[in-house]
Amino acid sequence: MTTDKAALLRALHVPGNPLVLPNVWDAASARAVQEAGFPVIATGSAAVSQVLGYEDGEGTPVDEMMAAVARITRVVDVPVTADVERGYGLKPAELVERLAAAGAVGCNLEDSDPRTDALVDMEAQAEFLAGVRAAAGRGLVINARVDTYLHGDATREAAVTRARRYLEAGADCVYPIGLGDAEEIRALVSEVGGPVNVLFRPGVPDPAGLAELGVARVSYGGGLQRAAYDYARGLIQAIDEGRSPYE
Repeated sequence: MTTDKAALLRALHVPGNPLVLPNVWDAASARAVQEAGFPVIATGSAAVSQVLGYEDGEGTPVDEMMAAVARITRVVDVPVTADVERGYGLKPAELVERLAAAGAVGCNLEDSDPRTDALVDMEAQAEFLAGVRAAAGRGLVINARVDTYLHGDATREAAVTRARRYLEAGADCVYPIGLGDAEEIRALVSEVGGPVNVLFRPGVPDPAGLAELGVARVSYGGGLQRAAYDYARGLIQAIDEGRSPYE
């Protein structure tokens, strides 16, 4: 069953017909996404960390993060892919084991140090990804984040070089975070030669526009959780002011 779910998740990464992932933060939000008809559930590390009371950047203890993922997989029937930052210091085999125990069939792995924001050496990251692939076989879909637009020189050449290397190492999809300009997205997608994930945020083309650019996966990161909490704060403010929060 796990392998079947991983195969389904992998098959949904179609350039030009992207997998859209409204990232969740708990079991309730995961249920809502499944009920809306989305075929995959994806967690966002920043969103989950916020709910658990920790800072993003591997501030959440790995046991708590994996327990949060397990609560999500327990209440949905569709494949779940988990944002596990850079792996919380686990060796590849242990990371794969922990993800499988939590019920996840996919993961995001980033190539910058979450504590310092420094880029990890490309070959060291490729070796890590290859280790995860070797330990998981085809039972895990690896989305390899490329952080050069955030913490590197922000050139397409640097992003493409890393993206290609990570695909060679066994990643199924690459995730150049911070990429937003339509023409830059189009050019990068054409040069990478593999599935590309783009983070949707203000100023980025909508999913239909990203489909036209050849994107294979669209994520929302922590955006939905932040919007939900902003809405909740408004309700709480209304109560504090003696107004009905439902008007």
